[in-house]
Parts: sequence; structure tokens; C-alpha cells
Amino acid sequence: MTVTRRSLLRVAAAVSALSATGRAGARVQAITPEGFGARGDGTTDDTAAFAAMAAFVNARGGGEIVLRRTTYMVGRQKRQLDSDYAFEPAPIMEFTGCSRPLIIRGNGATLRCRSSLRYGTFHSMTGRPSRNPMPYLRGGELATPYRSMIRVERCSGPVAITDLELDGNLERLLVGGQYGDVGWQIPAVGIHLIDNTGPENLSRIHSHHHALDGLMIDGPDRRNAVSNLNDVVSEYNGRQGCSVLGGRGYTFTRCKFNHTGKAKIASAPGAGVDVEAEAGKHVGDLRFVNCEFSNNVGAGVTADSGPSEGALFERCTFIGTTNWAAWPNKPRFRFIGCNFVGPIVHAFGDADPARACQFHDCIFRDDPALSPTGQVYGGENSSRPIADLPDNHNVMFNHCRFLLTHQAVLPWTTNVVIFADCILSQRARAQSYPRGTFVGRNVLTGNIALYSARIRGEVILNGRRLSTT
Repeated sequence: MTVTRRSLLRVAAAVSALSATGRAGARVQAITPEGFGARGDGTTDDTAAFAAMAAFVNARGGGEIVLRRTTYMVGRQKRQLDSDYAFEPAPIMEFTGCSRPLIIRGNGATLRCRSSLRYGTFHSMTGRPSRNPMPYLRGGELATPYRSMIRVERCSGPVAITDLELDGNLERLLVGGQYGDVGWQIPAVGIHLIDNTGPENLSRIHSHHHALDGLMIDGPDRRNAVSNLNDVVSEYNGRQGCSVLGGRGYTFTRCKFNHTGKAKIASAPGAGVDVEAEAGKHVGDLRFVNCEFSNNVGAGVTADSGPSEGALFERCTFIGTTNWAAWPNKPRFRFIGCNFVGPIVHAFGDADPARACQFHDCIFRDDPALSPTGQVYGGENSSRPIADLPDNHNVMFNHCRFLLTHQAVLPWTTNVVIFADCILSQRARAQSYPRGTFVGRNVLTGNIALYSARIRGEVILNGRRLSTT
């Protein structure tokens, strides 16, 4: 995994000779993996070259990396007999403590994990998969082809990663036994951002078929920088499209978090995006604009564990084919102009209306034609309510439309939920129970029971005006 001293001297001399001088002083020429021995021919193992390149960048406190529009094969394991890992992964690109800008220009390059590497638990002596009763947390049997393809940790300088495909090649890995509380909770991540205090900008990234997560964000609690992720597609990963474990101030624009758990393996939570603060950290001030969360084995968005608060979803699409479209069980989650296909559950309720989950100008549907698979999840309630919210105080639906044309029925709620100026219609024959507090003007159509509902304005039920209570 080390590059020769002669090679390092040769690369350093070349970089120095090609440096350009501007008004601000000397600017070092871009760094390439080929300078450290990478072939980029889609066959040769380039892991060591990328690791040596990352070490060179770390020694300089940053730098600009330029890749070619080609395929680099990465991923390497070493058999161990006295370690938590029976097959320990080698580093690929791991950057730590960069105070200067760290730039990775992908130029359409692909980093692809080599085939036939092990992931899961295996016997270190025989190399065969081991099977253990779950949960299983003992060491000595772990295997993974890489911890992260790109890991950026404790960098104070700006970070930019653009135009890159990260292919975990999950379908061609040798999958062993499960590990953790449930599923395969072993590192194998596309991009891992950890405790960076500088701004992070990711654009035009395709991170897919990783055994764990396509993207993992574990930022510090206190940071003034803002991070932007634009046009990131994270799909067909084993556990999550994106895990947000810590930090605040992240904006996702035109990103897609789809098909989690729909490849070779699936591990809980199996979400498109999982907001789950860990290790004493907090998560907050998240923003998603024109993003998509579709066809995940878990919920499209899950927020249910750890101290997380505050997420804004604007003009996003949530499609639940085999699980909930959304599970937003944390304070101050807001959905504005969003489209939902399939049911939602566990929207956070609170005695303080400002902390409760709110939906503004959203549309809820159950039409299979809007699903990429032709399936729409029905939920756990046999009557198939489009929102299962039995006791969720002050959850608000404001100017929302429930346009249910197939098997789903209107929300199962009690009068602690607020409907303001909504249109609610269903074609299913089963009776629905959207028993909320109705304010403004609400129009309802279908087989609907409103007993115990509170009417603080005008309600039109199947053409008949109900009196204010």
C-alpha cells in the first residue's frame, strides 16, 4: 500500500516544475492518480495509487485532484488472523485535517469496486461465510472491500467533489453472514464526510450499489459553514441512500435517494435518507429542494432516533412502493409543495404547534401509475389510510389535497390533527376517519366518518355543508 521513495520524489519534482504563478503566488498543478501509478484501464487494481495520492495531498494540507473520464478499479483486502477483520480493507481516498482547499474533479470518472471481494462475516482460516444468531457484535470475522471510497475528515478548508461515479459493485461481491443489530452493519460507504468545519460542495455525483450507504454525513454540532449537495444520485445501496448522523446546515438540491435495499442485500432502516443523530451529536437545519425519495425498502425519509430537529422539504417527491413514503418523527419538520405517493406515518406531534410536523400545499395520491414499480404500499392498517396518525397533536395539513383514486382511504386521525383549507377525496369503498380539527374551508368526498371532529369553519361533506361546532 506504499509508494516507493523514488516515485514520490519523481511526482513531487513534476508537480513543482509544472506549478503556475499568479498574483496570489505559486499555485500547484493539479494532482492525478496516474502520477502515483494508477492505470485507469478498468482492470488493474488502482487502490494503492489512490491511497498514495491521498497521503500526498494530506501532507500538503490540501490540493486539486483531477481524474480522467475512465474506470478505476479499487478495493483490496488482506486476510488477518488477530483482528476484528478477517479480511481487512485497504484505504482508497482518505483525507484528514486539510486546511487548504480539497478539490476532486471527477470529469466523468468511475471508481468501481473489484468483483469477488468479501463483505459480511467470514471464517478467517477458511474464508467461508460464517452464520451467527443476530444480534452479533463479536470481532474477528468481519470483511469489507473498503470502508469508504472517499473519506474526508476534520478538514477546515473548503471541500469540493464533482462529476464522479462511485460504484460499489454490490451484485458481484461475495456476501457473508450478517453483523450488528440487524442486517449487515459493516462499513462500505461511497462518500463519508466527518467533522469538517469548512464548506462542503458535492455536485453531479452518482453513488450506487454500496453494501452500506451511498453517502454518510457526520458533521460537527458547531459549524458556521454551509454545505451544498447538488444533483447527487444515491441508489441501490444496502442500508441507506444517505445517513445524516450529525451536523447542521446541509442543503440538498435535485438529489435522488432511491431503491435502497433493492439490490443484493438490505439492512435496516433501509431508508432513502435516514436522519439519526448518534454519538452525542445533533442534527438540524437540513433542507431538501426538488429531491426524490422513491422505492426504498424502508421509508423514503426516516427521522426517529437521536436529537434531531429541523428539516425543510420543498417540492420533493416521496414514493412508497413497499414501505412508508415518509416517517418524520422529529420536531420542526416542514413539507412545502411536496408530492406523496403512498402513506405516511409517525409525523411528529407536540403540544407546541410550532414543533409539530406541518404539510403545506402538498398532494397525497395512491395511483400505481405514479410508482416506478406499479406498486403502492398500503401501510399496516387494513383500511389503508394515506396517513396513519392516531394521536399526533397539532400536525397540520394546510392547503393540501388528498386525491385518492385507488385502494387508499383518507387519513386515520383524531381531532388533534389540523386540516386547514384542504380538499380530501377517496374512491375506495372502505370507510375513512379523518377526524381532525377543521379550520377554514375543507371539502371532503367519499365514505367518510367525521364523528367527534371539530369544525371551526366550513366543511362540505359529499356536497352537504356541516355546521360549525
